[in-house]
Amino acid sequence: MSAATVMLTAVPGIPLIEPGDDLAAILIGALRAASLFLRNGDVVVVAQKIVSKAERRYLDLADVVPSPRAIELAGRLKKDPRYVEAVLGESTEIVRQREGLVIAEHRLGFVMANAGVDQSNIEHPDGRERVLLLPENPDASCAKLKNALDEAFDADVAVVMNDSFGRPLRNGVVGVAIGAAGIPCLRNLIGEPDLFGRALRVTEVAFADEIASAASMVMGQSGEGRPVVHIRGLTWSGPPSPAIDLARPKQRDMFR
Repeated sequence: MSAATVMLTAVPGIPLIEPGDDLAAILIGALRAASLFLRNGDVVVVAQKIVSKAERRYLDLADVVPSPRAIELAGRLKKDPRYVEAVLGESTEIVRQREGLVIAEHRLGFVMANAGVDQSNIEHPDGRERVLLLPENPDASCAKLKNALDEAFDADVAVVMNDSFGRPLRNGVVGVAIGAAGIPCLRNLIGEPDLFGRALRVTEVAFADEIASAASMVMGQSGEGRPVVHIRGLTWSGPPSPAIDLARPKQRDMFR
């Protein structure tokens, strides 16, 4: 992998996404309107929220009945029991908790705050409280977008779905990849020589996370309204692999 210059461009003209929108058609139209005609090796990074919105992943808290476990946990967290029930519904394990925050293993395998159940940057019509869940299958969502983009531009591109994660032992959030298509998400460099010819012993590169984090600098993390980023200039080798490869197996997790 070698890239001396990489260009990242926020794709303009992306409207507020509504449930059921044809996200691929919207991306294709916005790229063409901005004269961003995709080429082989280009990467399109999409924010998780717009995918979840298009895929109708809203949950109305008025429809949620908290379980006894959710009520008990909500009391310690000082959160709405309905919200906690939504978190439990998306989780396979509660890893850590403190007032106001729960770290959970999402059913997809990612360890993240509140199992990805989010209320920011979404509309709450008629005063109804809603939450937005992660896509059912982020890798499949990226594959669907890639197929549409490849066909529209007669190119072989990659798609990465970006979300914001906190990290153990570090302050602040960064962009990470929770879905991908067309790229090796995790690149194994073990055995390759370093600058002085010494074989690397443990080095693996979270390539898709690096892409997502770079795109986050252009997207922003609050109300910027730039949920899609076009990247040109990256090169890579190796077969595509899913984003779940980036989740460390529990037996190798030294912090749980």
